Amino acid sequence: MSIVDLRAVTVAVPLKAPLRHANGAHWGRFVRTIVEVIDDNGQSGFGEMGGGGESAEAAVLSLKPYLIGHDPLQLEQLRWKIMNPTASLYNNRLQLHAAIEMACMDLAGKRLGIRACDLLGGSIRETVPFAAYIFYRYLDKTGASGGETTADEIVAHARALKDKHGFSTHKLKGGHFPPNHDIEVMHALADAFPEDRLRLDPNGAWSVEESVRVARAIENLNNDYLEDPTWGMEGMRRVREQISIPTATNQVVVNFELLAQSILRNQVDVVLLDTTFWGGLRQAYKAGTVLETFQYSAAVHSSGELGIQLASMLHLGAALPNLNFAADAHYHHLVDDILVGGLMTYIDGAIKVPSGPGLGVEVDREKVAEYAEVFKAEGGYPYDRDPGRPGWYAQLPETRFADPRLKSASNTSVKAPTRNII
Repeated sequence: MSIVDLRAVTVAVPLKAPLRHANGAHWGRFVRTIVEVIDDNGQSGFGEMGGGGESAEAAVLSLKPYLIGHDPLQLEQLRWKIMNPTASLYNNRLQLHAAIEMACMDLAGKRLGIRACDLLGGSIRETVPFAAYIFYRYLDKTGASGGETTADEIVAHARALKDKHGFSTHKLKGGHFPPNHDIEVMHALADAFPEDRLRLDPNGAWSVEESVRVARAIENLNNDYLEDPTWGMEGMRRVREQISIPTATNQVVVNFELLAQSILRNQVDVVLLDTTFWGGLRQAYKAGTVLETFQYSAAVHSSGELGIQLASMLHLGAALPNLNFAADAHYHHLVDDILVGGLMTYIDGAIKVPSGPGLGVEVDREKVAEYAEVFKAEGGYPYDRDPGRPGWYAQLPETRFADPRLKSASNTSVKAPTRNII
C-alpha cells in the first residue's frame, strides 16, 4: 500500500448565524481545507484543516514529494518526514501534518478494515458527550436567526439547543462584552439549568486581576472549569493560585514542551486537545496519555470543524481514558456538512463514534464541489476582525479603559448592542 496522489480543496460551509468572540468573529461560514490522499489501489482517505485558499492548498500540495510512495500505515515515519523539528523550524507544518495524518489513518483503516481509534489502541467508549457551545451571535443575512446578546436571549438560545440536541453542559464564549455581562449571563444560565454543568471561555481576554474577580463572582455555580481567562502560562498559573474553579486551556498549552512545563509547574488543571492544533490525532492522543500519567484530565477542543475533523475528534474521545468532560464542538452551528447524509446527529447531547473503517464517514463529493463554489464566491474572512465593529482590533488584556472608538460594543454598555446583519 502506497500513496500515489494528494489533493486539496477549500470549502466554505454556512453557519446558522455569525459567531462573536473576544478576538473577532466567525463571519457566517467556516472555511476549511479538505485533503485527500489516494493510494495505489485507487482508494481515498480524507483529512481536514482550518483556513483555505490558494496558499493553503499550495502548502498541502507542496508536500507531495514527501508522500508519493509512502505507506499510509507508517504513521511514525510520516510524523518525522513532515514534522521534523529542524526541517520545520521556519515552516511550521503542524496543521498540514494533522490533515494528512488524518487522511492516512482514514485510508489505512479502510484497507485494514479497522477504525481510526483502533490505530490508537481501541475504544473505551462508543459515544462522546458534547457541550452546547453558546456564542453571542449577529443576525444572519435574512434576520431570521441569531442576534443573541442579552442574558434572556442567551438562555433562550441555550434552551433551544438543549431541547433539540439534549445538551447538559453549556459553554459560554465570553470576552466579547465587558466581564460583568458574562457574569450576568452565567448566573442566568445557572438559574435556568440548575442541574447542568457550566463553562466560561473568554479566550484569554482578561488581565489576571479581572480573571480572578470574575472567577470569584461565579464560583458558586456548577462549573466544570474556567477556560483561558487570561493569556500566557504565567498568567494562567497566577489565576489558578487565587481561585477555586479548575482552570483549562487550549491556547497556552499547545505542544509537548509546553505540556511538560505546565505539569512540572502545575499551571493548568485541564488541557483541551485538538486533532489539528496538536499536529494530528495521534499527537493529541499521546498528549492525553501524558496527562493521564500525572492524574490530569483531558478534554477535546473544537476549532470550527466539519464532519471529517469531527470524526477525528470522536475517535480521540473514544480512546482517551481521562476524558472527564464533555467535548467541545462548533458543529451544531453549521447549516450543512460535506458528508453523505449531512450533519451527524446528537442523541442526549452525545454523538456515536463512527462504526465504519478508518474515520468511518463518507465524504459527499457533490457537497464538496458545492461548497467549494461558495468559497470561490464569498472567499475567506479575517478571523481576528469583527464585521460589526469597524476599525476594532483585539488587545490583550481587554480592559475597561480601552479606546471606545475602537472597542465599541466590546467595552461599552450592552444595553444597545450592535446587531448588524452579516
